[in-house]
Formats: sequence, structure tokens, C-alpha cells
Amino acid sequence: MFKNKNNGRNNLCGEKIRELRMSFATKLSQRGLADKMQLIGIDVDKNAIQRIECGKRFVTDIELKAFSEIFNIGVEELI
Repeated sequence: MFKNKNNGRNNLCGEKIRELRMSFATKLSQRGLADKMQLIGIDVDKNAIQRIECGKRFVTDIELKAFSEIFNIGVEELI
């Protein structure tokens, strides 16, 4: 099985997404973030958000774009 050499993390953006979610205007829950993603057509649930934030799940470019839209930042700021 493939193992990443990035401290065991499968993404670079999870920690930043958690930071942004916690500092959102009304402290967004993981479920709330998943709901916002679903509203713009990205099918993720609360568990997927949790796995992204702790680095256990890869993040697609489409998901990165959606996160950047929700948090109103550039994609490059997530990585």
C-alpha cells in the first residue's frame, strides 16, 4: 500500500480548512461545512470533513475549489 512521506498526511489543506471553519463568522460545525459543500454540488458528509481535517483523506481539486468558494479565499491559500 502507498504511504505518503508527508508526516502520514494525505492532504496539505486539512489543517487550514479546520482553522477556517473554526474562525468562520458563526463557528461552522463539520456538519454545517458538509451541508454548504452539498449545496454547491459536492457530495461530502460530516465524516469526510473530519477525515480531511485530520489528514486521513485525499482532497480533489474540485473539492479544493469548493472550499475556497465557501471561505472566500484563493485555492492557493488552502495549501
